[in-house]
Amino acid sequence: MKYRKLGNTDLDVSLIGLGTMTYGEQNSEADAHAQLDLALELGVTLVDTAEMYPVPPMAATQGLTEQYIGTWLAKTGRRKDIVLASKIAGPQRDPKRPGHIRNGGTSLDRKNLEQALHDSLRRLQTDYLDLYQLHWPDRSTVTFGQRSYPWKEEDTIPIEETLAVLDDFVRQGKIRHIGVSNETPWGVSRFLELSRSRSLPLIATIQNPYNLLNRVFEEGLSEFCRYDGLGLLAYSPLAMGVLTGKYDHGAQPEKGRLTLYERFTRYDAPRARETALAYNELAREYGLTPTQLALAWVNQQAFTSSNLIGATTLEQLRENIATADVQLSDELIAKINAIHHHSPNPAP
Repeated sequence: MKYRKLGNTDLDVSLIGLGTMTYGEQNSEADAHAQLDLALELGVTLVDTAEMYPVPPMAATQGLTEQYIGTWLAKTGRRKDIVLASKIAGPQRDPKRPGHIRNGGTSLDRKNLEQALHDSLRRLQTDYLDLYQLHWPDRSTVTFGQRSYPWKEEDTIPIEETLAVLDDFVRQGKIRHIGVSNETPWGVSRFLELSRSRSLPLIATIQNPYNLLNRVFEEGLSEFCRYDGLGLLAYSPLAMGVLTGKYDHGAQPEKGRLTLYERFTRYDAPRARETALAYNELAREYGLTPTQLALAWVNQQAFTSSNLIGATTLEQLRENIATADVQLSDELIAKINAIHHHSPNPAP
């Protein structure tokens, strides 16, 4: 395993991080514990979760992911062996965001932040988080596959108010660092500006989608990693499985997420599948699995702090983690970029 700094913090984290959104839906508590055991055995130190998980979000299962991690921590006593990250859900501004959490109380204000953190710590059976993230902005943005800015009047919690509460959490020792997720260049810039001008904690990381079908992060956000020290926690590096090859030529595997759930349309459009097939065939041409190509691409980016992989089987988990040792040649990278230039970002 390779290790990098968690953004602008002094924490080292594994290049491959363990995403956990399947725990409580596609994976049982026993499955979750087995994955955590294997991940740590193979050198993974970063475990990422969220109060909203598992996905798809439902009132009946909400919080199970954190709960399963918590029972594993209680059983193993390995809290100090991991860098534990969680996220607070934002407001429901589109049909796919959950409205059941705290009966819709998901604005990023003091009341909801305090309740959310308290509940996450209780479920996780720990008294602190290494990283606490805002799962998505309090305002409407071009995220989750939207292609145009949703210009509309709405009430939002000011970023400085949210930052002030997070500052209290840091001072209280309940969280060590803060991060954003599904954020935009304007949002990141505003967070940094307010933190510096008001002596509030700086965001350390940004957890956004990044994969061969969605390289939008490079266009407006990667410079913050270079000049402000932020680290990308890349999610959906396999584009919900489309970049594993299992959906090639119209296949619909029985247990695949795109087969099971209508929610994941972002990577299921014809152009996305067509472009994914080109990458998957390129991988095979070079003696790699599509998974190896897709994850190694994310791993090799200088702005990646950790590549958050998700798996439903231990076999998948082993392959994903092993990609930390896969190195793509300059020739192969040039061919990847050629496909990208022909079909840029078919699934933003």
